[in-house]
Amino acid sequence: MKQLNLILLLFLTSFFACQNTDSTNSMTDTTEEKEHPNHTKLKAQSNEFIKELIQLGERVYMGVGYDGSNAAMIVGDDGLVIVDGLRGIGAAEELLRDFRKITDKPIKALIYTHGHGDHTGGAKAFIENPSQTRIIARAHFKEELEGNSPVKKMLIKRNIRQFGRDLADEEIVNRGVAAGRTPTDRAGKGYVPPNETFEDSLFLTIAGIDIELHAANGETNDELFVWLPKDKTLFTGDNYYKAFPNLYAIRGGQYRDVKSWGEAVKKMSQLPVEHLVPGHTRPSSGKEKIHKDLSNYSEAILSVYEQTITGMNQGLSVDELCAQVQLPAHLKDAENLQEFYGSVPWGVRSIFFHFVGWFDGNPSQLYPLAPKVEAEQMVKLAGGKKKIKEQFQQAMKEKNYQWGMQLADYILALDKKDEAARQMKIQALRKSAATQINAPARNYYLSYAKEMEEGK
Repeated sequence: MKQLNLILLLFLTSFFACQNTDSTNSMTDTTEEKEHPNHTKLKAQSNEFIKELIQLGERVYMGVGYDGSNAAMIVGDDGLVIVDGLRGIGAAEELLRDFRKITDKPIKALIYTHGHGDHTGGAKAFIENPSQTRIIARAHFKEELEGNSPVKKMLIKRNIRQFGRDLADEEIVNRGVAAGRTPTDRAGKGYVPPNETFEDSLFLTIAGIDIELHAANGETNDELFVWLPKDKTLFTGDNYYKAFPNLYAIRGGQYRDVKSWGEAVKKMSQLPVEHLVPGHTRPSSGKEKIHKDLSNYSEAILSVYEQTITGMNQGLSVDELCAQVQLPAHLKDAENLQEFYGSVPWGVRSIFFHFVGWFDGNPSQLYPLAPKVEAEQMVKLAGGKKKIKEQFQQAMKEKNYQWGMQLADYILALDKKDEAARQMKIQALRKSAATQINAPARNYYLSYAKEMEEGK
Protein backbone atom coordinates (compact mmCIF):
# COMPACT_ATOMS: atom_id res chain seq x y z
CA MET A 1 0.00 0.00 0.00
CA LYS A 2 2.86 2.32 0.92
CA GLN A 3 4.53 1.51 -2.39
CA LEU A 4 1.27 2.32 -4.24
CA ASN A 5 0.96 5.66 -2.40
CA LEU A 6 4.58 6.47 -3.23
CA ILE A 7 4.00 5.70 -6.91
CA LEU A 8 0.85 7.86 -6.86
CA LEU A 9 2.73 10.70 -5.15
CA LEU A 10 5.53 10.55 -7.72
CA PHE A 11 2.96 10.57 -10.53
CA LEU A 12 1.11 13.59 -9.17
CA THR A 13 4.35 15.44 -8.55
CA SER A 14 5.51 14.72 -12.07
CA PHE A 15 2.10 15.69 -13.48
CA PHE A 16 1.93 19.05 -11.77
CA ALA A 17 5.59 19.75 -12.56
CA CYS A 18 4.83 19.15 -16.23
CA GLN A 19 1.75 21.36 -15.98
CA ASN A 20 3.76 24.19 -14.42
CA THR A 21 6.49 23.80 -17.05
CA ASP A 22 3.97 23.91 -19.87
CA SER A 23 2.32 26.98 -18.36
CA THR A 24 5.63 28.79 -18.08
CA ASN A 25 6.62 27.90 -21.61
CA SER A 26 3.29 29.07 -22.97
CA MET A 27 3.78 32.45 -21.33
CA THR A 28 7.36 32.94 -22.46
CA ASP A 29 7.65 31.06 -25.73
CA THR A 30 4.34 30.55 -27.48
CA THR A 31 2.06 33.34 -26.33
CA GLU A 32 1.56 35.84 -29.12
CA GLU A 33 0.30 39.36 -28.56
CA LYS A 34 -2.78 40.37 -30.47
CA GLU A 35 -2.18 42.56 -33.48
CA HIS A 36 -2.24 46.21 -32.49
CA PRO A 37 -5.13 48.21 -34.04
CA ASN A 38 -2.62 50.64 -35.55
CA HIS A 39 -0.90 47.78 -37.33
CA THR A 40 -4.25 46.64 -38.72
CA LYS A 41 -4.94 50.14 -40.04
CA LEU A 42 -1.50 50.39 -41.61
CA LYS A 43 -1.97 47.07 -43.39
CA ALA A 44 -5.29 48.29 -44.81
CA GLN A 45 -3.51 51.33 -46.23
CA SER A 46 -1.79 48.96 -48.67
CA ASN A 47 -5.02 48.92 -50.68
CA GLU A 48 -4.06 52.40 -51.86
CA PHE A 49 -1.17 50.99 -53.89
CA ILE A 50 -2.85 48.22 -55.88
CA LYS A 51 -1.60 48.49 -59.44
CA GLU A 52 -4.21 49.91 -61.80
CA LEU A 53 -4.59 52.21 -64.79
CA ILE A 54 -7.52 54.48 -63.95
CA GLN A 55 -9.44 56.77 -66.28
CA LEU A 56 -10.66 60.09 -64.90
CA GLY A 57 -13.06 61.98 -67.11
CA GLU A 58 -12.72 61.73 -70.87
CA ARG A 59 -8.99 62.18 -71.41
CA VAL A 60 -7.00 61.72 -68.21
CA TYR A 61 -5.43 58.37 -67.31
CA MET A 62 -3.55 57.75 -64.09
CA GLY A 63 -1.19 54.91 -63.25
CA VAL A 64 -1.19 53.95 -59.57
CA GLY A 65 0.90 51.15 -58.08
CA TYR A 66 3.32 50.87 -61.00
CA ASP A 67 6.01 52.43 -58.84
CA GLY A 68 6.26 54.24 -55.51
CA SER A 69 4.55 57.33 -56.94
CA ASN A 70 1.88 58.10 -59.51
CA ALA A 71 2.12 59.36 -63.08
CA ALA A 72 -0.62 60.42 -65.48
CA MET A 73 -1.35 60.94 -69.17
CA ILE A 74 -3.56 63.68 -70.61
CA VAL A 75 -4.79 62.98 -74.14
CA GLY A 76 -4.89 66.05 -76.39
CA ASP A 77 -5.99 66.63 -79.97
CA ASP A 78 -2.71 65.68 -81.58
CA GLY A 79 -0.49 64.71 -78.69
CA LEU A 80 -0.07 63.80 -75.03
CA VAL A 81 1.06 65.48 -71.84
CA ILE A 82 2.62 63.36 -69.07
CA VAL A 83 2.54 64.47 -65.45
CA ASP A 84 5.51 63.10 -63.45
CA GLY A 85 7.96 60.39 -64.45
CA LEU A 86 7.97 57.74 -61.68
CA ARG A 87 11.23 56.59 -60.04
CA GLY A 88 12.51 53.84 -62.30
CA ILE A 89 12.83 53.50 -66.06
CA GLY A 90 11.49 49.94 -65.92
CA ALA A 91 8.31 50.99 -64.12
CA ALA A 92 7.86 53.96 -66.45
CA GLU A 93 8.26 51.74 -69.51
CA GLU A 94 5.59 49.39 -68.19
CA LEU A 95 3.17 52.26 -67.63
CA LEU A 96 3.95 53.70 -71.05
CA ARG A 97 3.12 50.35 -72.66
CA ASP A 98 -0.28 50.50 -71.00
CA PHE A 99 -0.74 54.11 -72.08
CA ARG A 100 0.07 53.01 -75.63
CA LYS A 101 -2.84 50.55 -75.54
CA ILE A 102 -5.06 53.64 -75.35
CA THR A 103 -3.37 55.96 -77.85
CA ASP A 104 -0.30 56.20 -80.05
CA LYS A 105 -0.25 60.00 -80.15
CA PRO A 106 3.20 61.55 -79.59
CA ILE A 107 4.22 62.82 -76.17
CA LYS A 108 4.60 66.58 -76.52
CA ALA A 109 5.32 67.55 -72.91
CA LEU A 110 6.25 66.20 -69.49
CA ILE A 111 5.48 68.21 -66.35
CA TYR A 112 7.33 67.61 -63.09
CA THR A 113 5.23 68.45 -60.02
CA HIS A 114 8.43 68.59 -57.92
CA GLY A 115 11.99 67.35 -57.80
CA HIS A 116 11.85 64.24 -55.63
CA GLY A 117 13.54 61.29 -57.30
CA ASP A 118 10.49 59.03 -57.09
CA HIS A 119 8.72 61.42 -59.50
CA THR A 120 11.62 62.13 -61.83
CA GLY A 121 13.92 59.11 -62.03
CA GLY A 122 12.00 57.28 -64.79
CA ALA A 123 11.19 60.28 -66.98
CA LYS A 124 13.48 59.22 -69.83
CA ALA A 125 11.01 56.47 -70.77
CA PHE A 126 8.38 59.10 -71.62
CA ILE A 127 10.71 61.43 -73.54
CA GLU A 128 10.49 59.86 -76.98
CA ASN A 129 11.80 62.87 -78.89
CA PRO A 130 13.98 65.01 -76.57
CA SER A 131 14.42 67.86 -79.03
CA GLN A 132 10.66 68.26 -79.47
CA THR A 133 9.45 67.52 -75.94
CA ARG A 134 8.73 70.32 -73.49
CA ILE A 135 9.96 69.35 -70.02
CA ILE A 136 8.43 71.80 -67.57
CA ALA A 137 9.13 72.49 -63.90
CA ARG A 138 9.44 75.36 -61.46
CA ALA A 139 12.52 77.51 -61.29
CA HIS A 140 15.20 76.33 -58.81
CA PHE A 141 14.10 72.78 -59.48
CA LYS A 142 15.80 70.12 -57.32
CA GLU A 143 18.14 72.59 -55.60
CA GLU A 144 17.22 71.53 -52.07
CA LEU A 145 17.45 67.75 -52.46
CA GLU A 146 19.79 65.40 -50.58
CA GLY A 147 22.07 64.96 -53.59
CA ASN A 148 23.18 68.58 -53.14
CA SER A 149 23.67 68.32 -49.36
CA PRO A 150 27.07 68.34 -47.64
CA VAL A 151 25.66 65.61 -45.31
CA LYS A 152 24.45 63.44 -48.18
CA LYS A 153 25.99 60.29 -46.67
CA MET A 154 24.04 60.72 -43.45
CA LEU A 155 20.79 61.50 -45.26
CA ILE A 156 21.07 58.41 -47.46
CA LYS A 157 21.54 56.17 -44.42
CA ARG A 158 18.48 57.66 -42.74
CA ASN A 159 16.53 57.38 -45.98
CA ILE A 160 17.28 53.64 -46.04
CA ARG A 161 15.94 53.32 -42.50
CA GLN A 162 12.83 55.43 -43.10
CA PHE A 163 11.76 53.36 -46.07
CA GLY A 164 12.93 50.04 -44.64
CA ARG A 165 14.99 49.29 -47.72
CA ASP A 166 17.13 46.70 -45.91
CA LEU A 167 14.29 44.97 -44.06
CA ALA A 168 13.08 41.48 -44.88
CA ASP A 169 9.90 41.25 -46.93
CA GLU A 170 7.92 39.86 -44.00
CA GLU A 171 8.80 42.89 -41.87
CA ILE A 172 7.58 45.43 -44.42
CA VAL A 173 3.93 46.53 -44.34
CA ASN A 174 4.14 49.57 -46.61
CA ARG A 175 5.69 53.03 -46.66
CA GLY A 176 2.56 54.94 -45.75
CA VAL A 177 2.10 56.45 -49.19
CA ALA A 178 3.68 53.67 -51.24
CA ALA A 179 3.98 49.93 -51.27
CA GLY A 180 6.65 48.39 -49.05
CA ARG A 181 8.58 47.23 -52.07
CA THR A 182 8.81 49.26 -55.28
CA PRO A 183 10.53 48.44 -58.61
CA THR A 184 14.29 48.81 -58.75
CA ASP A 185 14.81 48.40 -62.50
CA ARG A 186 17.04 51.37 -63.44
CA ALA A 187 15.66 53.36 -60.53
CA GLY A 188 16.78 56.97 -60.70
CA LYS A 189 18.61 56.45 -63.98
CA GLY A 190 16.13 58.26 -66.22
CA TYR A 191 16.04 61.82 -64.94
CA VAL A 192 15.98 64.42 -67.70
CA PRO A 193 16.41 68.08 -66.64
CA PRO A 194 13.64 70.56 -67.47
CA ASN A 195 14.07 72.75 -70.52
CA GLU A 196 11.34 75.20 -69.49
CA THR A 197 10.78 76.74 -66.04
CA PHE A 198 8.63 79.43 -64.43
CA GLU A 199 8.44 81.34 -61.15
CA ASP A 200 4.81 81.78 -60.05
CA SER A 201 2.26 80.66 -62.63
CA LEU A 202 2.27 79.44 -66.21
CA PHE A 203 -0.71 79.14 -68.56
CA LEU A 204 -0.28 76.80 -71.50
CA THR A 205 -2.16 75.18 -74.34
CA ILE A 206 -0.46 71.98 -75.49
CA ALA A 207 -2.10 69.65 -78.04
CA GLY A 208 -5.34 71.55 -77.46
CA ILE A 209 -5.18 71.02 -73.68
CA ASP A 210 -5.55 74.15 -71.54
CA ILE A 211 -3.17 73.79 -68.60
CA GLU A 212 -2.50 75.98 -65.58
CA LEU A 213 0.64 75.50 -63.49
CA HIS A 214 0.87 77.21 -60.11
CA ALA A 215 3.79 77.40 -57.68
CA ALA A 216 2.79 75.77 -54.38
CA ASN A 217 5.51 75.42 -51.74
CA GLY A 218 4.84 72.47 -49.50
CA GLU A 219 6.50 69.08 -49.30
CA THR A 220 9.23 70.68 -51.38
CA ASN A 221 10.03 74.27 -52.21
CA ASP A 222 9.91 73.53 -55.93
CA GLU A 223 6.38 72.06 -55.81
CA LEU A 224 3.60 73.01 -58.23
CA PHE A 225 0.06 71.90 -58.91
CA VAL A 226 -1.47 71.26 -62.32
CA TRP A 227 -5.04 72.41 -63.03
CA LEU A 228 -7.03 71.49 -66.12
CA PRO A 229 -9.96 73.96 -66.07
CA LYS A 230 -11.95 72.26 -68.86
CA ASP A 231 -11.45 68.77 -67.44
CA LYS A 232 -11.98 69.93 -63.82
CA THR A 233 -8.96 67.79 -62.95
CA LEU A 234 -6.31 68.67 -60.36
CA PHE A 235 -2.82 67.14 -60.03
CA THR A 236 -1.61 67.93 -56.52
CA GLY A 237 1.91 66.52 -56.62
CA ASP A 238 3.01 65.60 -53.09
CA ASN A 239 1.14 68.44 -51.42
CA TYR A 240 -1.78 66.04 -51.00
CA TYR A 241 -2.05 62.28 -50.55
CA LYS A 242 -4.28 60.07 -48.45
CA ALA A 243 -2.34 60.35 -45.17
CA PHE A 244 -1.40 63.11 -42.75
CA PRO A 245 1.30 65.08 -44.60
CA ASN A 246 4.97 64.60 -43.87
CA LEU A 247 5.58 68.10 -42.57
CA TYR A 248 9.01 66.83 -41.57
CA ALA A 249 10.77 63.77 -42.99
CA ILE A 250 12.74 61.83 -40.37
CA ARG A 251 15.43 61.11 -42.96
CA GLY A 252 16.27 64.82 -42.63
CA GLY A 253 16.14 67.74 -45.02
CA GLN A 254 15.53 71.45 -45.31
CA TYR A 255 12.51 73.08 -43.68
CA ARG A 256 9.24 72.39 -45.41
CA ASP A 257 7.22 75.60 -45.42
CA VAL A 258 4.27 74.41 -43.34
CA LYS A 259 2.24 77.60 -43.56
CA SER A 260 2.67 77.85 -47.33
CA TRP A 261 1.76 74.18 -47.62
CA GLY A 262 -1.52 74.68 -45.83
CA GLU A 263 -2.29 77.79 -47.85
CA ALA A 264 -1.49 76.00 -51.13
CA VAL A 265 -3.92 73.19 -50.32
CA LYS A 266 -6.52 75.78 -49.31
CA LYS A 267 -6.09 77.42 -52.72
CA MET A 268 -6.60 74.07 -54.41
CA SER A 269 -9.73 73.42 -52.35
CA GLN A 270 -11.33 76.54 -53.85
CA LEU A 271 -11.16 75.17 -57.39
CA PRO A 272 -14.21 73.35 -58.82
CA VAL A 273 -12.36 70.02 -58.84
CA GLU A 274 -14.20 66.92 -60.02
CA HIS A 275 -11.18 64.61 -60.34
CA LEU A 276 -8.17 64.67 -58.03
CA VAL A 277 -4.83 63.03 -58.89
CA PRO A 278 -2.46 62.92 -55.88
CA GLY A 279 1.26 62.26 -56.09
CA HIS A 280 0.74 59.08 -54.07
CA THR A 281 -2.29 56.94 -53.19
CA ARG A 282 -5.39 56.46 -55.32
CA PRO A 283 -7.32 59.24 -57.11
CA SER A 284 -10.78 60.42 -56.16
CA SER A 285 -13.77 61.88 -57.98
CA GLY A 286 -16.77 63.91 -56.90
CA LYS A 287 -16.79 67.64 -56.27
CA GLU A 288 -18.15 67.52 -52.71
CA LYS A 289 -15.81 64.77 -51.51
CA ILE A 290 -12.73 66.41 -53.02
CA HIS A 291 -13.62 69.81 -51.59
CA LYS A 292 -14.06 68.26 -48.14
CA ASP A 293 -10.81 66.30 -48.35
CA LEU A 294 -8.75 69.28 -49.46
CA SER A 295 -10.40 71.59 -46.92
CA ASN A 296 -9.72 69.11 -44.11
CA TYR A 297 -6.13 68.76 -45.22
CA SER A 298 -5.54 72.48 -45.33
CA GLU A 299 -7.21 73.01 -41.97
CA ALA A 300 -5.13 70.27 -40.37
CA ILE A 301 -1.82 71.68 -41.62
CA LEU A 302 -2.65 75.27 -40.67
CA SER A 303 -3.98 74.18 -37.28
CA VAL A 304 -0.70 72.47 -36.40
CA TYR A 305 1.18 75.56 -37.57
CA GLU A 306 -1.02 78.04 -35.67
CA GLN A 307 -1.10 76.00 -32.45
CA THR A 308 2.69 75.71 -32.51
CA ILE A 309 3.25 79.43 -33.13
CA THR A 310 0.75 80.36 -30.40
CA GLY A 311 2.39 78.02 -27.91
CA MET A 312 5.86 79.31 -28.75
CA ASN A 313 4.72 82.86 -28.04
CA GLN A 314 3.32 81.63 -24.71
CA GLY A 315 6.75 80.35 -23.77
CA LEU A 316 6.10 76.62 -24.12
CA SER A 317 9.05 74.37 -24.83
CA VAL A 318 9.20 72.16 -27.89
CA ASP A 319 8.54 69.05 -25.78
CA GLU A 320 5.55 70.69 -24.11
CA LEU A 321 4.19 71.63 -27.52
CA CYS A 322 4.63 68.11 -28.87
CA ALA A 323 2.54 66.83 -25.98
CA GLN A 324 -0.08 69.54 -26.41
CA VAL A 325 -0.63 70.17 -30.13
CA GLN A 326 -3.30 67.92 -31.65
CA LEU A 327 -5.58 67.96 -34.64
CA PRO A 328 -9.01 69.52 -34.01
CA ALA A 329 -11.46 66.91 -32.70
CA HIS A 330 -13.52 66.87 -35.90
CA LEU A 331 -10.42 66.00 -37.96
CA LYS A 332 -8.81 63.27 -35.84
CA ASP A 333 -10.75 60.45 -37.45
CA ALA A 334 -10.75 61.87 -40.98
CA GLU A 335 -9.90 59.11 -43.43
CA ASN A 336 -7.34 61.20 -45.29
CA LEU A 337 -5.56 62.45 -42.15
CA GLN A 338 -4.42 59.23 -40.49
CA GLU A 339 -0.73 59.39 -39.57
CA PHE A 340 0.42 56.70 -41.99
CA TYR A 341 3.24 58.92 -43.29
CA GLY A 342 3.51 62.23 -41.45
CA SER A 343 3.23 62.87 -37.72
CA VAL A 344 1.88 65.89 -35.83
CA PRO A 345 4.75 66.02 -33.27
CA TRP A 346 7.34 65.86 -36.06
CA GLY A 347 5.68 68.87 -37.67
CA VAL A 348 5.68 70.74 -34.36
CA ARG A 349 9.42 70.18 -33.89
CA SER A 350 10.16 71.28 -37.43
CA ILE A 351 8.22 74.53 -37.04
CA PHE A 352 9.78 75.28 -33.65
CA PHE A 353 13.38 74.78 -34.73
CA HIS A 354 12.82 76.61 -38.01
CA PHE A 355 11.86 79.80 -36.24
CA VAL A 356 14.12 79.76 -33.17
CA GLY A 357 16.80 77.15 -33.79
CA TRP A 358 17.91 74.45 -31.34
CA PHE A 359 17.51 76.43 -28.07
CA ASP A 360 14.04 75.97 -26.57
CA GLY A 361 14.36 78.80 -24.03
CA ASN A 362 15.08 76.66 -20.97
CA PRO A 363 18.50 77.72 -19.57
CA SER A 364 19.16 74.11 -18.54
CA GLN A 365 19.50 73.40 -22.24
CA LEU A 366 22.23 75.97 -22.87
CA TYR A 367 24.98 73.57 -21.79
CA PRO A 368 23.28 70.23 -21.20
CA LEU A 369 25.25 67.31 -19.81
CA ALA A 370 26.93 65.08 -22.33
CA PRO A 371 24.94 61.85 -22.85
CA LYS A 372 27.52 59.74 -21.00
CA VAL A 373 27.69 62.12 -18.03
CA GLU A 374 23.90 62.30 -17.80
CA ALA A 375 23.72 58.51 -18.03
CA GLU A 376 26.20 58.15 -15.15
CA GLN A 377 24.04 60.38 -12.98
CA MET A 378 20.80 58.60 -13.94
CA VAL A 379 22.27 55.16 -13.28
CA LYS A 380 23.62 56.37 -9.94
CA LEU A 381 20.25 57.87 -9.06
CA ALA A 382 18.47 54.63 -9.94
CA GLY A 383 20.81 52.61 -7.75
CA GLY A 384 22.93 51.01 -10.43
CA LYS A 385 22.60 49.27 -13.77
CA LYS A 386 20.73 46.38 -12.19
CA LYS A 387 17.97 48.73 -11.09
CA ILE A 388 17.78 50.29 -14.54
CA LYS A 389 17.36 46.84 -16.03
CA GLU A 390 14.65 46.00 -13.51
CA GLN A 391 12.84 49.20 -14.44
CA PHE A 392 13.16 48.22 -18.09
CA GLN A 393 11.38 44.92 -17.45
CA GLN A 394 8.61 46.81 -15.65
CA ALA A 395 8.33 49.23 -18.59
CA MET A 396 7.99 46.32 -21.00
CA LYS A 397 5.33 44.74 -18.80
CA GLU A 398 3.41 48.03 -18.80
CA LYS A 399 3.93 48.41 -22.58
CA ASN A 400 5.78 51.67 -21.99
CA TYR A 401 8.19 50.99 -24.84
CA GLN A 402 9.44 54.55 -25.25
CA TRP A 403 10.59 54.64 -21.64
CA GLY A 404 12.17 51.26 -22.15
CA MET A 405 14.15 52.59 -25.09
CA GLN A 406 15.38 55.53 -23.06
CA LEU A 407 16.37 53.31 -20.13
CA ALA A 408 18.41 51.13 -22.48
CA ASP A 409 20.05 54.26 -23.88
CA TYR A 410 21.36 55.22 -20.42
CA ILE A 411 23.30 51.97 -20.12
CA LEU A 412 24.44 52.04 -23.75
CA ALA A 413 25.77 55.57 -23.26
CA LEU A 414 28.10 54.11 -20.61
CA ASP A 415 28.99 50.98 -22.53
CA LYS A 416 27.92 50.44 -26.12
CA LYS A 417 29.06 46.82 -25.88
CA ASP A 418 26.77 45.94 -22.94
CA GLU A 419 24.98 43.00 -24.55
CA ALA A 420 22.06 43.02 -22.11
CA ALA A 421 21.42 46.70 -22.83
CA ARG A 422 21.68 46.07 -26.58
CA GLN A 423 19.03 43.38 -26.30
CA MET A 424 16.89 45.73 -24.20
CA LYS A 425 17.05 48.41 -26.87
CA ILE A 426 16.30 45.92 -29.65
CA GLN A 427 13.30 44.55 -27.76
CA ALA A 428 11.92 48.05 -27.11
CA LEU A 429 12.40 49.03 -30.75
CA ARG A 430 10.59 45.96 -32.06
CA LYS A 431 7.77 46.31 -29.54
CA SER A 432 7.36 49.97 -30.49
CA ALA A 433 7.30 49.09 -34.18
CA ALA A 434 4.43 46.67 -33.60
CA THR A 435 2.24 49.49 -32.24
CA GLN A 436 2.94 52.04 -34.99
CA ILE A 437 0.43 53.40 -37.47
CA ASN A 438 3.21 55.55 -38.96
CA ALA A 439 5.13 53.60 -41.60
CA PRO A 440 8.37 55.66 -41.54
CA ALA A 441 8.56 55.34 -37.74
CA ARG A 442 7.88 51.60 -37.90
CA ASN A 443 10.49 51.12 -40.61
CA TYR A 444 13.05 53.21 -38.74
CA TYR A 445 12.54 51.25 -35.49
CA LEU A 446 12.91 47.91 -37.27
CA SER A 447 15.85 49.03 -39.40
CA TYR A 448 17.72 50.32 -36.35
CA ALA A 449 16.98 47.11 -34.45
CA LYS A 450 18.32 45.08 -37.38
CA GLU A 451 21.51 47.13 -37.45
CA MET A 452 22.03 46.55 -33.74
CA GLU A 453 21.44 42.82 -34.16
CA GLU A 454 24.08 42.75 -36.90
CA GLY A 455 26.52 44.67 -34.74
CA LYS A 456 26.55 47.80 -36.88
